[in-house]
Amino acid sequence: MSGFSAEWLALREPVDLAARNRDVEAAFVEQLPDRAPKLLDLASGAGSTVAALRDRIPVSASWQLTDYDQALLDVAARRWQDKEGGELSYRRIDLAASLEDLPFRDVDAITTSAFLDLVSEAFLSRLVDCIVGARKPFLASLSYDGRMEFAPTDETDDAIQNALNVDQLTDKGFGPALGPQAAARAAEMFRDCGYQVVQGTSDWRAGSKERDFLETFLEGLVGIGQKNHLRSDKLAEWHHRRQQNAQAGALKALIGHIDFAALPANG
Repeated sequence: MSGFSAEWLALREPVDLAARNRDVEAAFVEQLPDRAPKLLDLASGAGSTVAALRDRIPVSASWQLTDYDQALLDVAARRWQDKEGGELSYRRIDLAASLEDLPFRDVDAITTSAFLDLVSEAFLSRLVDCIVGARKPFLASLSYDGRMEFAPTDETDDAIQNALNVDQLTDKGFGPALGPQAAARAAEMFRDCGYQVVQGTSDWRAGSKERDFLETFLEGLVGIGQKNHLRSDKLAEWHHRRQQNAQAGALKALIGHIDFAALPANG
């Protein structure tokens, strides 16, 4: 299940692309075959993983993009139509119900972006079983890890961050989500299965050039604060101050994320 609008995904994609950890991606790409690799992308949205890796893979790759949201898959199909490079296919699927139906053994590697922090421990265990059972490398990009910093600081920032981190643990369609603990827990599971894990930070960094992104992100944080019963007057005052910061080009934000590649032993 996706739950994200195409407009929000378009706003965040440049921030995502700048944030992704190049060393982690390089370790993953080294595991791919010299011939055209086949990649399975989970919770693909509008195809941001393709955008990130398309020019990093030295040979043409074939992609199967999967998502519950057909509208986002349609955006991805229009986006990559007639582009030079490997073949792309699209599959609408409820990953929570039908993960094991995907062709893990028939591809060379599996990828996902901004997804693991939405899933439960039970779903993550199923995913690790599928990947390890097929002995495939896995790249998980942009898992939120609980860190959030604004400059200038504000007295309400901590309450907003706490609300976000509590909200991250709610059910996103896969059971109670792991939220900020997702990347660390996934890495631990893969290591326990004998995989090598290469990881690093992939923090969102936004400032005056990302004003539209910041303003939309702030609105989202207000909604999360309301869901978590923060005082409405405090939320409104915080939002007003942050809007003023953003409109003046004076607001900077760092939102912590983790990338990791899980690689089977002996390549």
